Amino acid sequence: MSQGSNFVDYVKICCRSGKGGAGSAHLHRDKHTAKGGPDGGDGGRGGHVIVKGNSQLWTLLHLKYRKHVIAGDGDSGGSALRTGKTGRDEILEVPLGTIAKDAETGEVIFEITKDGETKILTSGGRGGLGNWHFKSATQQTPRFAQPGEQGQEVWNILELKLLADVGLVGFPNAGKSTLLSVVSAAKPEIADYAFTTIVPNLGIVSYRDSKSFVMADIPGIIEGASKGKGLGFRFLRHIERNSVLLFMVPADTNRTITEEYNILLHELEEYNPELIHKPRVLAITKSDLLDDELKQEMKQELPKDITAVFISSVAQQGIDALKDMLWKAINQ
Repeated sequence: MSQGSNFVDYVKICCRSGKGGAGSAHLHRDKHTAKGGPDGGDGGRGGHVIVKGNSQLWTLLHLKYRKHVIAGDGDSGGSALRTGKTGRDEILEVPLGTIAKDAETGEVIFEITKDGETKILTSGGRGGLGNWHFKSATQQTPRFAQPGEQGQEVWNILELKLLADVGLVGFPNAGKSTLLSVVSAAKPEIADYAFTTIVPNLGIVSYRDSKSFVMADIPGIIEGASKGKGLGFRFLRHIERNSVLLFMVPADTNRTITEEYNILLHELEEYNPELIHKPRVLAITKSDLLDDELKQEMKQELPKDITAVFISSVAQQGIDALKDMLWKAINQ
């Protein structure tokens, strides 16, 4: 996933479904039949606006500038019980993990989690019934039919929440992007300043016996992110869909490891209390700066409720042990 403006995880679009075609009020006439009965066909359904999952997409960029989506109208019914043509459906392909919401109420309509999965976002109007539906013993030649139903025009929000097995959680410069670049083929931007990562990055991590899992590098959280501070607030939604959370705290932090871990945990809990119930692993990064004696001292002060490991992405230390812990957590 590329950096910058190519990553779009939120779009607001106006969806207008098609109007249903009118039913026909035709009466059968031919050279052998002067006064035939009703044979008006039904009108065609108006086109739907449909959302479809596409596993090859990672962003909503292709919908960013498409503010209005208009489906086709259904055609009117014809004689000889001919049904009108169904209106053209508009299909919006989206990445897996996309949620559709009503823009006015904020109500979640549905979410797309599987490749090829389709959901109707805005239903097309029903086609009107032809006059043959209304014939009876007392009304043998009805000269009326139903009009088609109007389509709907609704503003909707499509919001992407990345689906990944492991989400990296940490403050800026905790080494998240470096780890992702080491364990996968992803090439995130890496530099020694805050918020190098400004959009989420995904990478596929190879494991033993040709197994693999997906890791997501989320932009750094700062204290107060759940209140809207920093870049992290905008991307906290992506953490919701990760199966396992990997907390990353650098060994050279100005706080203690436990203090920094607790701050990160607090920000997640403030944003969504359900996040603290996800499986968690703690990685102390940049551990090549520590000697064995210092590591032993630090182990005594680590949080007791989480599995921890010392790693160094640059020196390739502890990476295999970390993968083992993550794989076990994913498959619990």
